[in-house]
Amino acid sequence: MKDRKKDIRALTKQQLQEFFVSQGDKSFRGTQVYEWLWSKAAHSFEDMTNLSKSTRQMLDENFVINHIRVDRMQRSSDGTIKNAVKLHDSLTVESVLIPTKTRTTACVSSQVGCSLDCQFCATAKLKRMRNLNPDEIYDQVVAIDNESRLYFDRPLSNIVFMGMGEPLMNYNNVMKSIEKITSPEGLGMSPKRITISTSGVPKMIKKLADDEAKIKLAVSLHSARNEVRTQIMPFNETFPLEDLRESLEYWYSKTGSRITYEYIVWKDINDTREDAQALVRFCKYVPCKVNLIEYNPIDDGNFQQAAGEATRMYEQMLERNNITVTVRRSRGKDIDAACGQLANKSA
Repeated sequence: MKDRKKDIRALTKQQLQEFFVSQGDKSFRGTQVYEWLWSKAAHSFEDMTNLSKSTRQMLDENFVINHIRVDRMQRSSDGTIKNAVKLHDSLTVESVLIPTKTRTTACVSSQVGCSLDCQFCATAKLKRMRNLNPDEIYDQVVAIDNESRLYFDRPLSNIVFMGMGEPLMNYNNVMKSIEKITSPEGLGMSPKRITISTSGVPKMIKKLADDEAKIKLAVSLHSARNEVRTQIMPFNETFPLEDLRESLEYWYSKTGSRITYEYIVWKDINDTREDAQALVRFCKYVPCKVNLIEYNPIDDGNFQQAAGEATRMYEQMLERNNITVTVRRSRGKDIDAACGQLANKSA
């Protein structure tokens, strides 16, 4: 019986209003339910206390709310929180809350597994099972916002699509979730506080620009030399740096929003002056800043953090060329919550 029930959060506000009119009720009842589903994030029809018992029962007979459940929460010694999130079909994804003195950031997943094949990432070793629905992405944010208020006494301030999956390979659902997150009828967050981090899918970066998305864009670059990037991110053969560059120039021409490049320096892979010079050249195409990220091992000896001198060499070369650079330290490494470590290990 449950299978025949519709997922109520797949309906727009207008469709909900039309449903109530078709049941001989007033359209504003649909607005009330929509508010319960999104801005109040209700998990059951019983929670909708301003509806009559018969209305709640009627909703329960026709619909289902496929909400997520935080199955396991881990807290790191540095305050980072990792959620193992159980979906309605028993699949699991992970999301992370990263606190600093001034803000809390949610790192959310967009796919179960990943469409791409980055050699250094734990998620890429999982098979892509499916894309997440907009409500499943939204629910991760709600859960982390609640944790932020509970443990850090402040609302969530930033969101990065940097968890499991390639967000631009689940474009429509990611954009619908952002619509709900930024809507006054949802969480009312500013789109400027949301960053989509992509491994670089040129066609979809252009679509993002054409759709006039107000979010920020980050690219996991890791090498500005095709031969090296293809070795560590094999899909680069299909989406080479020339195409990526063109899409980023297009993005900037349409949005005027500078790009962040995420970059890990690995021993014997991209730790030479030649590698750093290639990055400097790539950075000159479009206004940008660079985050040099500490590598988080994934039990695979092929990738090792480069020596500190290599990172300093990158830092100095970028600074000499007036490119903003930040060296980022890992957060949540002790609970496998850091960048590239999300793999449902304990799920």
